Amino acid sequence: MSQNSLLTRLDGIEARFAEVSTLITDPEVINDMKRYVRLTKEYKDLERLTNATRHYRGLLANIDEAKEILENENDADMRAMAREQLDESTEALPALEEEIKLLLIPADPEDAKNAIVEIRGGTGGDEAALFAGDLFKMYSKYCESKGWTVAITSFNEGTAGGFKEIVFAVSGDNVYGTLKYESGVHRVQRVPATETQGRVHTSAATVAVLPEAEEFDVEINEGEIKWDTFRSGGAGGQNVNKVESGVRLRYMWRNPNTGVTEEILIECTETRDQPKNKERALSRLRTFIYDKEHQKYLDDIASRRKTMVSTGDRSAKIRTYNYPQGRITDHRINYTIYNLSAFMDGEIQDCIDHLIIAENAEKLKESEL
Repeated sequence: MSQNSLLTRLDGIEARFAEVSTLITDPEVINDMKRYVRLTKEYKDLERLTNATRHYRGLLANIDEAKEILENENDADMRAMAREQLDESTEALPALEEEIKLLLIPADPEDAKNAIVEIRGGTGGDEAALFAGDLFKMYSKYCESKGWTVAITSFNEGTAGGFKEIVFAVSGDNVYGTLKYESGVHRVQRVPATETQGRVHTSAATVAVLPEAEEFDVEINEGEIKWDTFRSGGAGGQNVNKVESGVRLRYMWRNPNTGVTEEILIECTETRDQPKNKERALSRLRTFIYDKEHQKYLDDIASRRKTMVSTGDRSAKIRTYNYPQGRITDHRINYTIYNLSAFMDGEIQDCIDHLIIAENAEKLKESEL
C-alpha cells in the first residue's frame, strides 16, 4: 500500500477520536451502559491508532524536511544532521506502516472480554481425564504468569485422577483475545501410568474457550429461573457436606436461531458461600446463552474467513503433545518445538504469538492492506 493511500485510510481518525473523547464524558451516554461500554472500547482502539497516525505523519514530515535540506543546504553539519534524520525516519517507516495496517483491521469486539474455559476428557478413558488435568495445570500456570485470575466453576474428577470435565473462568486483560486460539481437540501421545507393556497410547481432550458475557450482553428473566440447593459432595470439611451451599439453576430458553425452547441446567459448587455460587451460576448462564445467540454471527464469519488459525470448529484437532519425543506440534501453522516439559509448565506464549502473527497475516491479505 502506498503512503498516499494509507494516509487516505487514516483521514478522519483523529476527528473521530476527538468526537468519542467528548461522548464518553456525556452524562447521557454514561447512563446508557451498552453505549458507554461500546464507546469506551472504541476510544481505546482509536487512541492507539491516533498515536500511531501522529507518529507516522511526523516521520513523513521529517523525511520531507531532511530531503529539502539536502537539496538546498551547503553547510556540512546541517547536511550531516539531515542525512541522519532521513536515514532514521526512513528506517522506522516500514514497521510503523505494518503496525497501522494491523490497527486498521477491525478488532474482534469479543477479544477484550474475560473467558470461560471448558476442558473435557475425550477418547482414552482414564488417560484422557489425566491429560485434561494436565491441560488445566498448564493453563493455570500460564494465567498466573499473565497476572490473570482463575476461578473454577465446576468439575468432575476422573477415577484415576485428572478431570472428566472442568469449567473455569479467567479474568484479566484481553483474556478471550489470547486464549481463543486454544479451542479445539488437543491430542496426547504417551505411555499411560497403567500401561504395563510400555506402549505409547493416543488420547485426547477438548478445550472450548468462550467469551464471558456481561450482564447487559443478554437479557434473562431472572424471575423465571428455578433454583435448587444441595449439599456439595467430596472433600472440603464438614461445612461442605452439611450446608446446602451447592446451587442448581433451571432456565427455559428459546433459541432464536432454531426457534426451539430448551431447558438449561447449570450447577455450581465452587465455594462454600451459596450467594457466590448463585452469582457464578448466573455468569455461566449468561455466557451459555450469549455463545448460542452469537453462533450464527460466528458461523457467518467462519464462512467468509476460514482461517487456518481460528476456524471456530471445536472438533478440529489443533495440537499434538508427544511425550516420548518431548515434542509439541500445532497443526494449524506447522509449529513444532521440543520443550514439552516447559510448555506443560505454562510456557505457551511463543506458540500463541505465532498463531496471532499467522492470523494477522491472513487478515491483512483479506483486507488488501
